[in-house]
Amino acid sequence: MSVVMVKSHSPAETKQLGEKMAALLQPGDVICLNGDLGAGKTAFSQGIARGLGVDGPVTSPTFTLINEYEGRLPLYHFDVYRLAGPAEMEDLGYEEYFYGQGVCLVEWAQRVEEVLPRERLDILLTRDEGPEEIRLVHFMPKGGHYQQLVEELMKIVRSGH
Repeated sequence: MSVVMVKSHSPAETKQLGEKMAALLQPGDVICLNGDLGAGKTAFSQGIARGLGVDGPVTSPTFTLINEYEGRLPLYHFDVYRLAGPAEMEDLGYEEYFYGQGVCLVEWAQRVEEVLPRERLDILLTRDEGPEEIRLVHFMPKGGHYQQLVEELMKIVRSGH
């Protein structure tokens, strides 16, 4: 699977990228976000939520571990930063979410990699060395469905729509 990188020049652009991707998401999709604090994971998540038609504010579920939102598809937003490890995912009943009818968005996913589905979309957000606002968004699809999703997203991004 090939890695695709998109450069985002602002938090608004990062949100727009998430919003464009949301149009392509289907029930059962698992999106895994990784990156340092302040790298843009929450902005990207907010874009996905907006693209799925979620009304109201979307915040990182740091203390609740999972937030559920209703939109075109249910959105299950995990933040596993505070988990001690994958075993604690069992307590959340993660399988019901991962293999359900909604979209799962997992922030800090590398912390629970052992329980993630083999087929998923890993996204790494990093700060560029230059100006403060620039983020590099690396898409690493695992599986044919996610490869196709990234290819479709790149068509949309390159067309400027």
